[in-house]
This record gives sequence, C-alpha cells and structure tokens, in this order.
Amino acid sequence: MRFASYNPEGFYDEMFESTGQPRPSALLLMKKIQALPDREFERRQQAAEGDLMAKGVTFSVYGDDAGIERIFPFDAIPRLIESADWERIERGLRQRVVALNCFINDIYHNQKILKDTVVPGELVYSSKGYLKPCMGLSPPKGIWCHVSGIDLVRESDGTIYVLEDNLRCPSGVAYVLGNRQLMKSTFPELFDAYRVRPVDDYPNRLLETLHYLSDVPNPTTVILSPGIYNSAYFEHSFLAQQMGVQLVEGNDLVVSDDFVHMRTTKGFQRVDIIYRRINDDCLDPLTFKSDSLLGVPGLMTVYRKGRVALANVPGNGVADDKVIYAYVPKIIKYYLDEEPILPNVPTYVCHDPEDRAYVLGNLDKLVVKVASESGGYGMMIGPHATKRQRDECAERIKADPRNYLAQPTLVLSRVPCIVDDHFEGRHVDLRPYILYGKDIYATPGGLTRVALVKGSLVVNSSQGGGSKDTWVLSKGTVPGRTKQPDNLASVP
Repeated sequence: MRFASYNPEGFYDEMFESTGQPRPSALLLMKKIQALPDREFERRQQAAEGDLMAKGVTFSVYGDDAGIERIFPFDAIPRLIESADWERIERGLRQRVVALNCFINDIYHNQKILKDTVVPGELVYSSKGYLKPCMGLSPPKGIWCHVSGIDLVRESDGTIYVLEDNLRCPSGVAYVLGNRQLMKSTFPELFDAYRVRPVDDYPNRLLETLHYLSDVPNPTTVILSPGIYNSAYFEHSFLAQQMGVQLVEGNDLVVSDDFVHMRTTKGFQRVDIIYRRINDDCLDPLTFKSDSLLGVPGLMTVYRKGRVALANVPGNGVADDKVIYAYVPKIIKYYLDEEPILPNVPTYVCHDPEDRAYVLGNLDKLVVKVASESGGYGMMIGPHATKRQRDECAERIKADPRNYLAQPTLVLSRVPCIVDDHFEGRHVDLRPYILYGKDIYATPGGLTRVALVKGSLVVNSSQGGGSKDTWVLSKGTVPGRTKQPDNLASVP
C-alpha cells in the first residue's frame, strides 16, 4: 500500500501540505507504513477491527432495528498533533473550562453576568440545561464541571476553532484509551517511531479528580450508569474496571440516614462520591423528573447537605447549550478579562432578530443546528440541502427561534484513512477531555472522530463516524525538514 495516489484535493490535510509533500511530523510515519509488505497494513487493520469486537468495544444506536450494538469503527493511521499546536490548545481549554465554571456558579447564585446583560437572561432561563432546583447549590471546592469534552475543528486556513462544549456527561474517552492500546499492539513499529505523550493514566487522574471532592479518608466511589442499553455503557464499565470502583445503577443505591448507601452482598455500604453518567433530569425523581426509574430518590437532598459528592454537578448543562455557546467569548472576557485563546466558530443566534434575518436569507450557505439536539441530529447543511429542506428549516426557525443557531459551513481538515486497498482523505474533529480537580488536566490529544463517509462532515458515531488514535508529539520529537527521498516507496 502506497501514498502515491493520495490527493489532498485542496483541503487542509493534517498529514500533507498543499503541495502534496508530507508534513515534517508525518515523514517518518509514511516511511514506516510504506516499508510494510504488500497488503500487510490492510491485514493489521482488519485484525484491529476484530480485536475491537472481541473486546466488546461497541456502542449502541437508539432506534436501530438492526441490533443494539455496533463496533466503533477504527482507522489505523494515527492523527499527529505537534507539540506547539497542543500547547496552545491546552492553554485554550484550561481558559475555557475555568470561565464556564465561573459562569455556571454565577447564574445559580448572584447572576451578575445576567444583571450586566452580557448574556441575555431569557436565553439562560429558557435553556433546557438550566435547572431551578439547582439554585444556590454550592458544590465541593466550587467546581461544577469536573469532566468536560470540548469539540475542536481545524478550518481550511489551519485555524483551530471550538465547535461545541460538552459538560454534562461527555462520552468517548474509553475509545481514546482503547485506540492507544490497539495501536501499541497492532502497529508497534509505528508507535515506537515517535515520542508520543501518554494517555493511559487517564483513569488514575479521573479517580484523583473525584477523590478531591471528598474529605472522607479512602472515600467509596461509584459510577452511576443508566444500564446496559445506554449507548455509552461500554465506557461506563471500562472506566469502572480501570479505576477499580463499582459500576452501579439507580436501584443499587438508596438514601438512608441522610447518606447514600450501596447494596452489596454484605449489606449496605456508604457511598461518598458518585460519578454520574445519567442525565440531570433522571438523577432524583423527588427533585427532577418524577417518573424516572434511573435515579436515586432523595439524592439531591443528601447532596445539598454535603454528604455525597457528584460529578458532574447537575445543572451545568446550561453552559453547553448550543445557543449559550455563542456567548462564551464574552463569558471569558467578563470573568477572566482575557481574549479567547481558542476562538468560537462564527455563530448566528436565531433568537436575535438581526441574526435571524441573516440566517433566513442565507440558508443555502449555512449549517443550522438545533440547540436541544446532540449527535449531529436535526442539523441542516445548507449547501447540501434541497430547496424543500431549506424551506422547511426556515419554518421551524420562525416557529421556535430560540432553539436554532447557524454557522458558516466549515471546511474541516482531513486525515488519510484506509479505503479498500488505498488511502483517501476524510474529515475529522477532535474531542479532548479536561479534568477539573485540584489542578486542570487535559488529556493529550483526545478522541479524533472521522467522517468515514466520503465527502461527509458528520463525524458522530451514530451517523457513520469512526475514530483514530491521536498522537500528541513530545516537544523536540520532530526534527527539521530533511530532503525528501525521490521515491518514498523505496524507503526501507
């Protein structure tokens, strides 16, 4: 398998420059791949996919009649991120998470940012993530967003933008860890060629982050899952195993004597920290959704008394509302008096009359998103939509402008992927995971999601996306550009 026919096609390619020459960081990777015997790369790719299925690295798609589980597609060419790029990304992620934490704490207490009209109050109060029962909550150490997943994209000019904030129950980190293990075992010669920053310590760092929330010596920690039919159940069980904690469901926990207890074969055991992976409104039927069977009755009462810690804190979803996203640059400036290190994608909020008029007049050029949807659902990509689809979208915007926003159609960067017996470019994004405890830690790289369908910009796994291992290179790993061999295929 060779790169001779690979064509960047005018897109920003993470591995190739516009001239078709490999970027300095990718040259050694290309040599290693091309030194493999014929069909060897494809054989190992297939073996990797078999390994994923054997290990149960799957996800569920709600409403899929073909079955509840699918393998999470994996492409064996790693995505490389040079150290200078990552240093800037890391600083930007830290800045963003700190500012969002300040925002969440403010709106559930003094609401100063709303009184100063930096963010319109009506947008906050109408957000599905804003929960009145959380008013006045004071989480341990003042941290609302212990685990965040911030989606990033690189545009055609090389600029890295924040596409979306995920602060409630961000998923996908298990695939980051699984992909790394897979690359080490399936392509050791590729991995050994670089000094790649490790990600394997994420479970330990997550456990440290959770333990920081409790003053109890040797606190008992559990992961609260909705159960086996949840799309991220593999991740819940994987993290529990890696951290050495119990995976529980709502009916495994009970509130008694103002504490949360876990049912065990030896009786009840007190629980001090809950890493919850169920939605806010399902956490406690006495406080939120009364017909929920997933949560723990009385949990919020115990939490308010400081007798159990929750990560993430319920109510923080207001900060990953897709409409509130548009105000994050102002939020950063307001609380930190800094300019954003990582810019937002230019965004038009349909709640605003001027923005709405612009969106309705330019639907053929814009991507329209639904504030209340996730996973790429409800999105209308104007340049690829029919006139009828754009007209229907316009009617939905007029009927409920608060629920819609629009952005320019981004030309996402691409990375080579294996397609049959050759390589083709596919669009990618990146979701780093940030832990906020005693310190703020960003996992080097994160989850690179790939739009495996040719020409598609939708990277979500539920709509045909896959993933790659993401290699953040240590500082000084990549030497200066050397003269490229005339025939890369002959490089041993």
